[in-house]
Amino acid sequence: KKINNFAHVIIIKIMKKFKTLQLIFLMTFVSIMASAKHYTVVISLDGCRWDYTEWYNTPFFDTMAKEGVSSGLIPSYPSKTFPNHYTIATGLYPDNHGIIANEFFDPKTGLLFSLGDAKTKTDPQFYGGEPIWNTAYRQGKRISVFYWPGSDVKVNGRYPDSFFYYDKQPRLTFSQRIEGIVHAMSLPENKRPDLVMAYFEQPDASGHDFGPQSKHTRKAVEQVDSLMESLYSKLCQLPYSADINFIVLSDHGMAWVPQGNNIPISKYLKPEWIRKISGSIPCNIYAQKGCEQKVYNALKNLDHVQVWNRKDIPHYLHFGSNERVGDIVVNPEIGYMVTDVPTRACGSHGFDPELLEMHAIFRAIGPDFRHSSIPHFRNVNIYSLLCRLLKIEPATNDGDINEIKAILKE
Repeated sequence: KKINNFAHVIIIKIMKKFKTLQLIFLMTFVSIMASAKHYTVVISLDGCRWDYTEWYNTPFFDTMAKEGVSSGLIPSYPSKTFPNHYTIATGLYPDNHGIIANEFFDPKTGLLFSLGDAKTKTDPQFYGGEPIWNTAYRQGKRISVFYWPGSDVKVNGRYPDSFFYYDKQPRLTFSQRIEGIVHAMSLPENKRPDLVMAYFEQPDASGHDFGPQSKHTRKAVEQVDSLMESLYSKLCQLPYSADINFIVLSDHGMAWVPQGNNIPISKYLKPEWIRKISGSIPCNIYAQKGCEQKVYNALKNLDHVQVWNRKDIPHYLHFGSNERVGDIVVNPEIGYMVTDVPTRACGSHGFDPELLEMHAIFRAIGPDFRHSSIPHFRNVNIYSLLCRLLKIEPATNDGDINEIKAILKE
């Protein structure tokens, strides 16, 4: 009996030890899985409306939606290319990072920022905030960038680890960009980027020339869908493909502007009132000191526009605290442009971000994403999302990762 009791005790101890070993193994396995190195590839397709996938044949974007995350991005105001790409990179509204439009006047320096002027476009003094490539560098991560707006600017004294000057010709073709991304992701681990960000000009170019609903824009959308499928397929051939997050997004949507839908304003204004007028959607008017109210009164009753003193811009637009915003902002209703030149029929953007026509595509698939479909969300959240994927601490920003936590595996 004593022997049986002794054997029983020994067996219980062995079983407890075995369970402990099981637990240790399980915890070690979970720890390894949690700490597995993941990579992220982010592609921006300029001017790709969220609903292009409903209008046109986009089998790859549809597959991403079925297997990963399907949503849309709400751009920041104004819904223009440079402000929103830099917002995605910094998590700051244009009002807070300083690139408040594709072109604008800086009253402090007297300089006119313009995408057509390589000198001002790459001048670091215009760029505030901390772009993701700088945040990542500070925390030991590597970033490779292909033409992302703002990436060829020496912000806070440095460039991304790898980048391209947008104005240097010849520019990489779309196919060359894809090959470049695959090459970067094929590098040895000690040289491989943790994050790749790439910019493609389509379907924005076709949307501008022919409008969002045209056979030309259809062709452009279906082309980029095919290109993204090709890129993803190549990434899936890498031995660590299961560790790659793949995101496709855009900066803004596109709306139709009928011929002749221009709103001329010069005839209502006296030259001595004006220091500078910049842009058409919206139009920023920089008034001579003491003439602000004269400008406002001259324009406030025009049809098809909202006219605001800078201090009265609606709060939801998060626009107006930056001194680069015009003293008077003329905001056209969708389908109109503020210009003295009669408009040709075309597509355009820059309108109120609340309008669905301005919303952009968002798709994501990979080890850190759960299959989900969520309401369209603010694009200031992308910076925080990238920081979460990179496992780094974000700089101060206007986003909130909790708004999109439903798309992430915990």
